[in-house]
Amino acid sequence: MDSVQTKGTTEKKPYVYDFTLEEWQEWVKQNGEAAFRGGQIFDWLYVKRVSSFAEMTNLPKSLREKLTEQFDFVTLTEVTHYRSKDGTVKFLFELSDGNAIETVIMKHNYGNSVCVTTQVGCRVGCTFCASTLGGLKRNLSPGEIIAQVVKAQQLLDATEERVSSIVIMGIGEPFENYDAVMTFLKVMIHPKGLNIGQRHITVSTSGIVPNIYRFADEDTQINLAISIHAPNDALRSKLMPVNRRFPFADLIEACRYYVAKTGRRITFEYALMGGVNDQPEHAEELAQVLKTFPHAHVNLIPVNFVSERNFVRTERDDIFTFQRILERNKVNATIRREQGSDIAAACGQLRAKHMESGAR
Repeated sequence: MDSVQTKGTTEKKPYVYDFTLEEWQEWVKQNGEAAFRGGQIFDWLYVKRVSSFAEMTNLPKSLREKLTEQFDFVTLTEVTHYRSKDGTVKFLFELSDGNAIETVIMKHNYGNSVCVTTQVGCRVGCTFCASTLGGLKRNLSPGEIIAQVVKAQQLLDATEERVSSIVIMGIGEPFENYDAVMTFLKVMIHPKGLNIGQRHITVSTSGIVPNIYRFADEDTQINLAISIHAPNDALRSKLMPVNRRFPFADLIEACRYYVAKTGRRITFEYALMGGVNDQPEHAEELAQVLKTFPHAHVNLIPVNFVSERNFVRTERDDIFTFQRILERNKVNATIRREQGSDIAAACGQLRAKHMESGAR
């Protein structure tokens, strides 16, 4: 497992969360220990959820010392957190290099969902999103992504609740940190770890076409969401510069491959922006593109106001009109329930405020 390296620093030790169970079993064998010790370490991390090697009391002292020498626990220092009136909790964490990330716990009638961040910043450059402000600083390691869920679960432990689902929709483009995200997913779904059901995890991409093909070939049951936000090439390029790298037609072709290979539906996320992409003609055009997908689902997202951006929220009646046009064309569409609006819970908003103060 590659160690984490941060700009301007010497190479760091790998994080204890960076390893899958199989990698832990291999590591302990290479260090002269029985393979079952790897399972014990994994259990301490994800079932007992300890925060230090000293707490791993069924390991030999010599092994605990070796772990201390060779690994670090992820340091997520809580800068602040806000709790919404709807139960949403948003954390701003500082990493060991001083950069900041966000993690959100959302409460639903079916359980607790955690939205995780995969990068410090984002280079995709969507013109309506706060996450891209300041550009991309670096990728997170698998352990830094995993630690967000562990922190959320530790909070929920106090009320004997559990993380029941995960959405990889926080700051960053997951498919530009593909290998780390796949390690994260392997740990999350492992029955000896947090044991999150695959169908209770969704990864969202802005359309990194080569890795949509890779993900289709992974043979998982994890859900895929595509941030589409426009019904054609020209408008999507204006809203999402990534479309210039991976044009609309190529994205749609990759989505067709995914559906054919996996037999699973795709959720298409569509952020509605007043007077930009929310007119009836946009809905009709989007329907023509998506109606050929079996069981396509569109998640309509009224855009959040970001002070640094100029987009305005679509009027309520126009949102329902857009939805009706899609459904009239046999394309299933729902309107995302807004959560945490009173605490700036949309990804990137809290970090943007933090950056204004001179932080990273």
